[in-house]
Amino acid sequence: MSERFEDGMRVRKAVLGEDHVARAEAAKTALDEPFQTLITEGAWGTVWASDGISARERSMLTLALLAALGNFEEIAMHIRATARTGASKTDVLEAFQHVAIYAGVPRANQALKIAKETYAEMEQNGHQADS
Repeated sequence: MSERFEDGMRVRKAVLGEDHVARAEAAKTALDEPFQTLITEGAWGTVWASDGISARERSMLTLALLAALGNFEEIAMHIRATARTGASKTDVLEAFQHVAIYAGVPRANQALKIAKETYAEMEQNGHQADS
């Protein structure tokens, strides 16, 4: 594997957690292996591995973009990642408020609903989410 892939796996595990990455890798097939490599090298090994902004800021941007574009299926995963990136509940609320103004209230409302459910699940499972 490439150095960028190795960097991507390191960052991906740091942000999403070892268990999440292990499950994703176990589910990988010959069909989606090239796609998974692309994501690992591009998203994780290039964008998330950059030291241009903090992981906290990346979490906020990622959540805002997912909500703004209506890609709700990945919001819970990235809310869980905030426990590792340092983005607080207040940070996430601020990001979703920007979404409401610049991309629409319904998208921000749906994202906030998912965030509330995910934070409740995290707290129920003993993972303290910062306020």
